[in-house]
Amino acid sequence: MLVSRLFVCRLFVCRLFVCRLFVRRATLGWASIVAVVRCPACSSIEDKVIDSRSADDGSAIRRRRECLGCTRRFTTYERVEEVPVTVVKRNGTRQPFDRAKVLDGLRAAAKNLPIDDAVLDNVATDVEESVRLEGTEVQSERVGLAVLERLRYLDAVAYIRFASVYKGFTDLGDFTREVKLMGKTSSVRRTGADGSG
Repeated sequence: MLVSRLFVCRLFVCRLFVCRLFVRRATLGWASIVAVVRCPACSSIEDKVIDSRSADDGSAIRRRRECLGCTRRFTTYERVEEVPVTVVKRNGTRQPFDRAKVLDGLRAAAKNLPIDDAVLDNVATDVEESVRLEGTEVQSERVGLAVLERLRYLDAVAYIRFASVYKGFTDLGDFTREVKLMGKTSSVRRTGADGSG
């Protein structure tokens, strides 16, 4: 099944001038929607691009432009705006995916542990990317499992803390079973798939 995903790329000018809006469908290619880059000084729509380069670690394109009307230079940025993902909760309600909630859960699980906030931010980004790859609607269980999968490799204590809330541990036996399960999967990882250590 070929899924056509909609990606919107907006071009912003300094001083909050909205410039061009491009829409890309995976199956249709690029289509331009009418809106123009206006010079912040003289409002002319005639300009030329002097320099283009990647910005924000590759998540944006920075373009230096020169107005052909008044020769003033200004900067524009292009960023991808992805289609929002909806999370279907266990009770059937739907809400937009919120990366901040994932990050809050990670911070709570890693509280007082030697895990840098930048590492947790990278984990949250990785979870968000994996969720977006599943489509525009995803079950909340998939989000929780994606977090658990990454915490398993990051820190055992953070994993157990998150699992205790996510899986709803009610007694000591739940913790014991999870620690044993975690020990089995980590021993499999250490020995490798072929049994060699």
